[in-house]
Amino acid sequence: MGGKLESFGLGLRTEHYRDFLAAPQAVDWLELISENYLVAGGKPLYFLDRIRQDYPMVLHGVSLSIGSSDPLDAGYLRELRGLVDRVEPAWVSDHLCWTGTRSLNLHDLLPLPYTEETLRHLVPRVAQVQDALGQALLLENVSSYVRYLADEMSEWEFIRELVGRTGCELLLDVNNVYVSSVNHGFDPRVFIDAVPVEAVRQIHLAGHEDHGDYLIDTHDHPVCTAVWDLYAYTIGRLGPVATMIERDDHIPSLAELVGELASARSLARRALATRKQAA
Repeated sequence: MGGKLESFGLGLRTEHYRDFLAAPQAVDWLELISENYLVAGGKPLYFLDRIRQDYPMVLHGVSLSIGSSDPLDAGYLRELRGLVDRVEPAWVSDHLCWTGTRSLNLHDLLPLPYTEETLRHLVPRVAQVQDALGQALLLENVSSYVRYLADEMSEWEFIRELVGRTGCELLLDVNNVYVSSVNHGFDPRVFIDAVPVEAVRQIHLAGHEDHGDYLIDTHDHPVCTAVWDLYAYTIGRLGPVATMIERDDHIPSLAELVGELASARSLARRALATRKQAA
């Protein structure tokens, strides 16, 4: 399908399959975890094919490992392209990270060194993925808990440079920006101000765990006040961007998530009104 989705979405989780079939929901689109549907058949594809008749969809992967030193997995890219052809998503995203090396999957989204060498490594890999999928790839900023001594630039400078060199687009995770800002001691608004506006196609909102002097991105809590505030600031700068609430653990009822999504709608509406008045 391709293109830009307006408004507000949720991640499609197995707990809510029947809710989406039972009645229309106040959800404009759905995000699928790509790997959950790279199967030959069965329950996931059965519900996917039924639900997609009523909701536009986007794909979000966790296994690309765009930053790994290993070659990209050609088999995975073929399977992902098959899913793209089946679902016709508005876009496809994954994470700006590495998840393992030498066939060892660490099951985590690990940050990259922000260096010129890393940029040179990533550029042909992003091109390979975009060629395989036949469309631009969205890359998401991950939360981070360590920095590399080799870093030559900030994360936001690195992202701007990567977008300029590859034509990739961005999934801006506002919660991840906030988590990293607390963990590394920077102003999250500096990150938001540096994001190339034209490249941002989607926003993630989520909850995290607060351990006092550090935060962990967990997707198992409602969005906190500080992240809502940063989201309002983000929309005030970027304008309207398709926004999604993520919940991957302690998953509540769909009604509760739809209520949280309504809060995002209301906050975005107020932020856009303020932005218009200031223009």
